[in-house]
Amino acid sequence: MSASNPNLFAALRAAFPANLNAVAIDTDEGHSYSWRDIDRATAMIANLLHSLGLPADSRVAVQVDKSVEAMMLYLATLRAGYVFLPLNTAYQSAEIEYFLKDAEPAVVVCSPRNLGWVGRLAAQAGTRHVFTLGDDRTGTLLEQAMQQSDQHEIARRESGELGAILYTSGTTGRSKGAMLTHGNLLSNAQVLKSYWGWRTPEEGGDVLLHALPIFHVHGLFVAIHGALINGSRMIWMNRFDVRRAIARLPEATVFMGVPTMYVRMLAEPALGRQAARRMRLFISGSAPLLLETFNDWRDRTGHTIVERYGMSETLMLTSNPYRPEDGERRGGTVGFPLPGVGLRVRADDGSGLPAGEIGGIEVRGPNVFVGYWRMPEKTREEFTSDGWFKTGDVGKVDELGYVTIVGRSKDLIISGGYNVYPAEIEGYINEMPGVAESALVGVPHPDFGEVGVAVVVCKPGERVDGDAVIESLKARLANFKIPKRCFIVEDLPRNTMGKVQKNVLRQQYGALFRG
Repeated sequence: MSASNPNLFAALRAAFPANLNAVAIDTDEGHSYSWRDIDRATAMIANLLHSLGLPADSRVAVQVDKSVEAMMLYLATLRAGYVFLPLNTAYQSAEIEYFLKDAEPAVVVCSPRNLGWVGRLAAQAGTRHVFTLGDDRTGTLLEQAMQQSDQHEIARRESGELGAILYTSGTTGRSKGAMLTHGNLLSNAQVLKSYWGWRTPEEGGDVLLHALPIFHVHGLFVAIHGALINGSRMIWMNRFDVRRAIARLPEATVFMGVPTMYVRMLAEPALGRQAARRMRLFISGSAPLLLETFNDWRDRTGHTIVERYGMSETLMLTSNPYRPEDGERRGGTVGFPLPGVGLRVRADDGSGLPAGEIGGIEVRGPNVFVGYWRMPEKTREEFTSDGWFKTGDVGKVDELGYVTIVGRSKDLIISGGYNVYPAEIEGYINEMPGVAESALVGVPHPDFGEVGVAVVVCKPGERVDGDAVIESLKARLANFKIPKRCFIVEDLPRNTMGKVQKNVLRQQYGALFRG
C-alpha cells in the first residue's frame, strides 16, 4: 500500500489502528467487526469486482438495506477503483429504471427481495452483473466474495478521478448525477476531522453512534469517513430506533442526525444529561433545525447541537464551530464556511451583496463536485464564469461571518432530511386519468420539518379522488415523496404571466399540521 496513492480508500486504510484485532464496529444485532475484518472483507469484494473484467470507471449501483456489509461494499468499490452509485432504498421501479438507464452501471447490487424487478430493469439497461445483499449477511455478493483472496493491492486512482455519483433531482424533474472525485471526498473528510475535533486514541478516542441511512452524503460520507479516517469505533444501527439510540448514547461520544431524529429523541423521557454524559458532539444537518429543537436539546442534555450545511454536489460547506475559541454555536444558523471553502452571496444580477443582505449562495473549494453525469450543458449553467457553483439556496452572511439559509430557490421541499422536488411528483400526478394539472407545495410539519401537499385541478367533466391520487403515487415513488394530503380545486392561483403562485398555496395550506 502506497501512502502516495490518492485513492480515498488508501487514506482511510492508512488510518486504521496498529492493532487490527481491535473492535471497529459493533451492531445492535450483537455482531462485532474488527479492523482486520474490514480489511479482509473489502479485499475479497474488491477481488470479486476485479474478477468480472469490468471496464475502467465502471459504475456499481447499489440499492440495499443498511448493514455493515453494505458499507464494506462501498469501501471495496473505492478500493477496486470503480465508481460507487448509492440509491435510496425507498426508490421504486420508475425511479430505478431511470437511474440504471442513465448511469449504465456495470454492476447492480440489490436486496434479495427485490431481485425480480430490479434484475429485470438491470437487464433492460444492459447491466451484465447483478448481485444481492441482505441486511442479515446473506446474498450472492457475499457468497461469491467468500471464494476470493483476502489480499488486495489498492487500485491507484488520482485525486481528480471519480469515486462516487450521487443522484440529486432538479426542479425540472430530471435527476442529475453529481460526480464526486476521490479528492473531493478526501479533502472534506480531512477538514471535518480537524474542524470537529475528532479525538485520536491517544487523546481518549471517539466512538460514533451511527444511526443514519448510508445512501446519501450525511450517513455515507460525513459519518463513515469521519470515523474511519480517525480510526474510531462505530456503534452501528441498521435502523434508527429512538429508545435504543438513547440507551446506547452512554457508550458513544459523537452522534450525527437529522432534525427529525432529535425531535423524536426529545419526546422520550429517558433523554437527559445522564444519557448524554459521555457525549462530546451532536451534529445536525440535511434539513433546517428549528430553534425550538435547538434550545430544547440544550436544556435537556446540556449539549449544544452543531448545525452544518452541505449538498450532494459539495459535501459539507459550513459548520457551526466546535471549539469555543472559534465562536459560539448559534441556533438558526449553519455557522461559518469550512476551512478551504469559499462562500459568497450574490444578487440576481450576479453582483455582490453586503453583510446581512439576502441572495443566492455560491461556493467553491476542493470539496465541490466536477459536474453532472453526462450533462455538460447543465454543469455549465450551474457554475459562474469565474468558477463558483450556484447552490440554488438563498441565504445571508452576517457581519461576524455566520451563514443563515433563509430559503431555497425554486420550490424544493426537504422532508425528514430528504429532498423532494415538486416537478417530479407533479409529472406523475398529471399523467393520472382526469387530472388537468397539479401543484405540489411544502408546508410546515412538526415531525418532518416539511411535507408535500398536492393541489389538483380536474379536466372538465372529470372527477378525481384525492386519496386515490396518493395511493397511486405510493405504488410508484419513495414514501418520503408522497404528499400527506391532496386537495381538488377548480383553479390554481396564477400571476399576470400565468405562472402558478405557489407562495399563495403555501400560505393557504400552511397551517394544516400545526397544533
